[in-house]
Amino acid sequence: MICEFLGMKKYSMSALLALAAVSASAGIAVDRIDPPHWWVGMENESLQLQVYGEGIKHSDVEIDIPGVTVDSVARLNGSDDYLFVYLNLSDQAQPGKYTLTFKEGRKKVKKEFELRARKSDHKGANGFTAADVMYMIMPDRFADGNPQNNRVDEMRHPVGANRADHNVRHGGDLEGLIRHIDYVDSLGITTVWVNPVLENDMPGGSYHGYATTDYYRIDPRFGSNDDYARLIRLLHERGIKTVMDMIFNHCGSEHIWFRNRPSTDWFNFPDGYVQTNYRLSTITDPYASDYDRRLSVDGWFVKEMPDLNQNNPHLMKYLVQNSIWWIEESEIDGIRMDTYPYADAARMGEWIDEVMTQYPQFDIVGECWFSEPAGEAYWQTGSKLSINGEDTRLPAIMDFPLMVKSRDMQPYREQTDPWNGLNKIYDHLALDYIYPDPLQLLRFLDNHDTERFILTEPETLDQWKQAIALVLTVPGIPQIYYGTELLMSGDRRPGDGNVRRDMPGGFPGDTTDAFTRQGRTDKQNEAFDFISRILKWRKGSEAIAKGGMKHFMPTNGVYLYRRMSENDEVIVVLNGVDKQNDVDMSRYAEIVRPGDEYIDILTGRTIVLIDKHEPTRSFAPREILILQKK
Repeated sequence: MICEFLGMKKYSMSALLALAAVSASAGIAVDRIDPPHWWVGMENESLQLQVYGEGIKHSDVEIDIPGVTVDSVARLNGSDDYLFVYLNLSDQAQPGKYTLTFKEGRKKVKKEFELRARKSDHKGANGFTAADVMYMIMPDRFADGNPQNNRVDEMRHPVGANRADHNVRHGGDLEGLIRHIDYVDSLGITTVWVNPVLENDMPGGSYHGYATTDYYRIDPRFGSNDDYARLIRLLHERGIKTVMDMIFNHCGSEHIWFRNRPSTDWFNFPDGYVQTNYRLSTITDPYASDYDRRLSVDGWFVKEMPDLNQNNPHLMKYLVQNSIWWIEESEIDGIRMDTYPYADAARMGEWIDEVMTQYPQFDIVGECWFSEPAGEAYWQTGSKLSINGEDTRLPAIMDFPLMVKSRDMQPYREQTDPWNGLNKIYDHLALDYIYPDPLQLLRFLDNHDTERFILTEPETLDQWKQAIALVLTVPGIPQIYYGTELLMSGDRRPGDGNVRRDMPGGFPGDTTDAFTRQGRTDKQNEAFDFISRILKWRKGSEAIAKGGMKHFMPTNGVYLYRRMSENDEVIVVLNGVDKQNDVDMSRYAEIVRPGDEYIDILTGRTIVLIDKHEPTRSFAPREILILQKK
């Protein structure tokens, strides 16, 4: 007898053969492998393959790739549909398309995997510096270049663009950005930061991009991976760099990881939604309770964005490789990392090490949202403020305190002290000693998460121009939010969508086209010309890119400072009052010699700032001088 009983039931020979056939036909599956391909000759020889498919967990893998060996296979304590294969790519590995064979008993499945040669003409990974100006674009709100991708039936939110609702998709895409590269270039921008463009296959549409559901796929409503690479290539041809917006702290709740979890510890608070307390001060607070600190870092940002556990080594390896894949594949120049302190600091530091080892000129800026400089400075590499002595390795951080202080420079804001805004900026910059590298601070007046710098279009641009001039000339990397040059305004009521409005002329049916001079109002052209003139001059200024700073307290209503490098000198003067201001200039003699001549970059005039015979100078109301030393 072959087997009289099977599971306490009696089967005939034909029944046994039929059961065997059903079992064999069930098989195992490989639906995808991440990353989708890789390159030979990378600095780190270790490569993780996340293999996903029904029942793949218990299979073995066979490879026949010269110079490549299987280091280990990880089967985690979660779904049976994941297998993590770790390969070693020696320097003998060669480019090619190879077959991976997965076997479990008599079940077998083959999958092709490609190793590529690295590009000899790779033009990315250039990083960004204080010589750059970063233009931040939310692609859904910038321009719709391909209305055909507004509705994608395969997505969970297949409804097309609805521009009447500020809080849903409006249809902007990568093709829209590509069609307006001329506009960005004409403004004088050197770097573009594009909000997240990876797939956000969420029921609500997730137009902002911060709920990733596929780390290797551009959202089809924005375009394709090829479209993204084409955008970056065309920007590079204009000498414009690209910064990719990434999110490691959380993913979208419709990511396959959340619906079918690789391991029980893939997410923090895996049993259900526990919201973060949003109190980042707990991380640096020497008195903080473990409870508060854990809730801050491990709590979920919102219910739809479950918190990833960076202390899971398999997850963190995946995220590290994903960053390197996008740098190599699309040739981005930098990364802006969202919600940086909410992730595990030690693991994020290891991520930075990996990226910078592979791409030494690369740069990364972290969103560290603190209201005071001490909280910000803690996160910059080289900081002496760490409570545990560990270095974050984060090169650049975002200067949120400057954004807050700049609100006192807003047009029409009532002030008991007419130049109170400039004094607050002076006091803020006086704390730059707390930062290891002030030139690696991203300085900005507003962005997609804050109210616009101007809440309504002002009658005159005097105060607006002073704020713009300041952020473009103090030490650091300026960031301009799209539409600032067109005087876009708005607060966060009734919601974020109100500060993320569409660029006029970027969408079918628009009656005005602000991308053209003819389509802008006189005041918009005045604003555009003002920013553009400074940006184009700024590209060649060594003092702005590398120089130090000396400034004078604006006790007489005038804020005067010098940026100076070895071969370049710039003087900036801002009259902070709405009337003619007669100022004794002798106090500035330590940096401005009487009779010295300067070129005013705003007007092209030659100016003597301090007359040899008359120390008093009259400044026009809200006058701005940006002076290049002759």
